[in-house]
Amino acid sequence: MILSSQTLTVALVALAVDAALGWPDGLYRRIGHPVTWIGRLIAALDRRWNRGGRRILRGALAVAVVVTATVLPALLLSWALLPLPGGAVALGVLAWPLVAVRSLDDHVAAVARPLQAGDMPAAKRAVAMIVGRDLDDRPAPIARAALESLAENASDGIVAPVFWAAVAGLPGIAAYKAINTLDSMIGHRSERHALFGRVAARLDDLVNLPASRLTALLFLLAAPPNKGRVWRVIRRDARRHRSPNAGWPEAAMAGALDVRLSGPRCYHGVESPEPWLNETARDPAPRDLTAGLRLYRRAMLMLGLALAAMLAL
Repeated sequence: MILSSQTLTVALVALAVDAALGWPDGLYRRIGHPVTWIGRLIAALDRRWNRGGRRILRGALAVAVVVTATVLPALLLSWALLPLPGGAVALGVLAWPLVAVRSLDDHVAAVARPLQAGDMPAAKRAVAMIVGRDLDDRPAPIARAALESLAENASDGIVAPVFWAAVAGLPGIAAYKAINTLDSMIGHRSERHALFGRVAARLDDLVNLPASRLTALLFLLAAPPNKGRVWRVIRRDARRHRSPNAGWPEAAMAGALDVRLSGPRCYHGVESPEPWLNETARDPAPRDLTAGLRLYRRAMLMLGLALAAMLAL
């Protein structure tokens, strides 16, 4: 795979601008967010097409429509801007909303602060913004849920979009975000979406495969001196996760902090018997969420430095 200086610039600028600014609330109130725009199209297709027979085919057509509608404007902008001086930088600014490095940090820090202060109701409210499982007021399940979300979303919210931007510029990151949003809205295994969302779910698994491994590598490199333990947990447990991708960054996070993650959890009162990652380790404590955020920040800094180094070369 050959990365061009233009696509690397798009990826680096998007990552840097989002790390510095996030997506300001005032901007969101004025124009919303590109993901919400994609989401409205998906919701409309879900209402109109997810009925009757041939739902797998209808779902595949919905994927094609959403990806085309997202990528085509990105291609036109790339053709118009790339020949211009600073065009790659401008495309990186346009790609900025499709990276979530600042947002993820803010959401997990919002759990860590009340959790360390012993304010369990506030911590539970904050973690409910990023996970959908049932939680009680104990610190360990809240810390575990937030760490798992931090690890998984580092992959599909930051590393994956940056990876596809580095590969294919603004069209690459736009295509990835369309697929990832499709999966989050119709790719789950509910009765309504088991058939209609099947293509979206399988495609999301495919496009997240390289980034999940890369995120695990970044966590490994950013971990304290016990890298041997991190590598052993990744090798032993990453493939035990129900997801073909989420197990990699979660196993790396579990090994780096020497805690156990994943494991059984409840959704709407129904227990899901998931296997543990790093099973013999202790349950996470509130301090581990702060340590996980430090690990995440070091890993994302490494990602930015790697992009800058490749661009310099």
